[in-house]
Amino acid sequence: MKRIVIKVGSHVLTEEGKIATKRLSALVEMLAKLHSAGKDVILVSSGAVAAGFTKIHLDKKNIAQKQALAAIGQPFLLKEYQDRFDKFGILTAQVLLTADGFDSRKVTKHARNAIEALLANNILPIINENDVTATEELLFGDNDRLSAHVAYYFDADILVILSDIDALYTSDPHKNADAKPRKMVNKLLPQELEDKCTPNGEFATGGIVTKLQAAQFLMEKGKQMFLASGFDLSDVYSFLLEGEHKGGTVFISK
Repeated sequence: MKRIVIKVGSHVLTEEGKIATKRLSALVEMLAKLHSAGKDVILVSSGAVAAGFTKIHLDKKNIAQKQALAAIGQPFLLKEYQDRFDKFGILTAQVLLTADGFDSRKVTKHARNAIEALLANNILPIINENDVTATEELLFGDNDRLSAHVAYYFDADILVILSDIDALYTSDPHKNADAKPRKMVNKLLPQELEDKCTPNGEFATGGIVTKLQAAQFLMEKGKQMFLASGFDLSDVYSFLLEGEHKGGTVFISK
């Protein structure tokens, strides 16, 4: 795998209404190791709303105020990343996109050219939804849809989603003690893609369904996705840096 898109959700990045600094530092350290191993790394990060909420407590249930929180929080979140990547000598760049923007060939071409220029100069792009003008990801999906588009249109070999959900299970593990993780998935059933979104955490949206929709989008296009825990990165280290599939779920079409 040469080019990897890593998507991290709000629930991983936040804790008790604040940025989860230890988890953020662990994430950056892992990305730095991938970067030093010669991988093209693209980060798709949620968390702007949560970062904004640490500065001012606006009403998260009001979409306009949630957009305002995103606008306030985005530069603060980026600085948190920049300060940590600086310790590894890695230069980062902020890229704000919308999933709908990929419907335009012109927009997609310009965005792809910019990403290629950044990667060619050893710069790590940090992508987030432009929440001030696009509200869909604020309401549904927590950047899952965006990250799938980024992986496909920017020619990544794999999308890795880091979440509070450590794998896809045979049933809801919170309700069924007999639920087992599914290590490899080649096909998703229609009902799995249409269930109600069940986000965890006060700043999160989406849940497992939007992640499965992202996986389906990529499998239909011959790409693969890996779903693993963002709280404990051991499965991601094993899969991406050691080539061993210990935990998490790989989605890949036959």
